[in-house]
Amino acid sequence: MAKSSRSGPGLLACATALPPHYYSQDDLLQGLEQLWREQHYNGQRLRQFHQAMGIEGRHLSLPREDYLKASDFSERNRAFGQVSLELAEQVVSDLLRQAHCCAEQIDFLVYTSVTGLSVPSLDAQLMNRLPFRPDLRRLPLFGLGCLGGAAGTARLTDLLLGSPQSRGILLSVELCSLTLQPQDLSVANLVASGLFGDGAAAVLMGPTQEAHPTVVDTRSVFFPDSQDVMGWDIGSHGFSIVLSPQVPHFARQHLGPALLQFLEDHDLTPADIKAWVAHPGGPKVVDALQEALDLPAKALQVTRDSLQTVGNLSSASVLFILAEHLKKSYQPGDYGLMLAMGPAFCAELVLLRW
Repeated sequence: MAKSSRSGPGLLACATALPPHYYSQDDLLQGLEQLWREQHYNGQRLRQFHQAMGIEGRHLSLPREDYLKASDFSERNRAFGQVSLELAEQVVSDLLRQAHCCAEQIDFLVYTSVTGLSVPSLDAQLMNRLPFRPDLRRLPLFGLGCLGGAAGTARLTDLLLGSPQSRGILLSVELCSLTLQPQDLSVANLVASGLFGDGAAAVLMGPTQEAHPTVVDTRSVFFPDSQDVMGWDIGSHGFSIVLSPQVPHFARQHLGPALLQFLEDHDLTPADIKAWVAHPGGPKVVDALQEALDLPAKALQVTRDSLQTVGNLSSASVLFILAEHLKKSYQPGDYGLMLAMGPAFCAELVLLRW
């Protein structure tokens, strides 16, 4: 039994959406080889990076040929605005239908993304598409990167703990493909070109209902002097990936101990966790996490399957994985743990109980 007995909000429903343009990993690799043929001196290395991901295919915001055309940051960001709003309306509408809920019943809307910019933010634009109440309390979050799905869940939990009868939605829209840098031949950009995909997800949270997990506790973990491990270099060129090969090291040496301490504070061990809702940073990151926690291979299978099927969707990925776990039949009292790492370098942990 965990030390904490507070009754947090429940995770009542989760919906996901993907843009319609799907390509196999080989199709995408061929397009990139065409893009970089004149510049890249070692095409075999690019192919090795892509094959090492173990990803079958990914969904893109635009047709593949559009990425081969010259475009500037303004054009890509306009595409982000158009596609993100369409996906947001789709996934939130699906979420409300799934939960037999209407937009007027929602009190909070938290929105997270790190792959495009807009003012008014996407959550405000969505209010002109769906019949939310004018007094809806909105919280747009930018800059959390892959952390955003878990951190957004935790921040929405904080809001709902102060308003226990309210309902809130967490919305994540990430269009990673629109950040592709055609002139950047760094290892980080080559790796990112084979890892990240596009997608959106939304979670409804509110008063606990039977058979749904509740949030027991959350914890933020910050690792000092690590801001160069992951993030964006943002300039007139748009978003250039910052992605250090040290990410698996941080998962193994820093996230592992922090996670074990969080569980210990609730008289739990990794063996007590039935549902691992873990963000799929990449194959090596998943391996490092499994090693650090001494987990059986099946513990992170949903995470590996998500990575293989759609790639890394930044903040949306952990919510895609949550959606799969919510389809499973867990027993009352079973524990789950949502976790993700992101820029700075930091982590967010959310302890769940069915």
